[in-house]
Amino acid sequence: MANERASIALTAAEVDALLRAARTLVLVTNGPDGVPDPVPMWFVVDEGGAVWMRTYAKSQKVRNLERDARFAALVETGDRYVELRGAQLSGTVAIVDDVDTVCEVFAGLLVRYEGLDPEHVDAVKAAYRERAPKQRALRLDVTRTVSWDHGKQAGVSGGPE
Repeated sequence: MANERASIALTAAEVDALLRAARTLVLVTNGPDGVPDPVPMWFVVDEGGAVWMRTYAKSQKVRNLERDARFAALVETGDRYVELRGAQLSGTVAIVDDVDTVCEVFAGLLVRYEGLDPEHVDAVKAAYRERAPKQRALRLDVTRTVSWDHGKQAGVSGGPE
């Protein structure tokens, strides 16, 4: 099984490309009752490959992470078995309250998801500064990645054997 799993794993470059193309990441934190708390998140990947997102400082996910910084996250794509590709990331989350960083992540999200012209990023960051103190940037510090691409399986005909 280990060799089969290795044969369908994505390379580091393929994981990076998947993250840059994926629309939603499911972030899982540990809830106050110990039950996993999954939430869909929009995110950006910086030039160094770090995954960032933004949320309210008083959100449940921030409270969960303040208590226990561990996370798991999932990105996936594909409609048919042979098309299934994904990555599960795990590690810890850094909660960043630096206003400049929060504004940078916010502007990056607008570019990625809302079509903001990059030439307007500085103006958006300046306009957002007033709201940024109530926000937090979250950086995923990934220590483990498990990935798969079912299309890499020899003899795949559209379903499990």
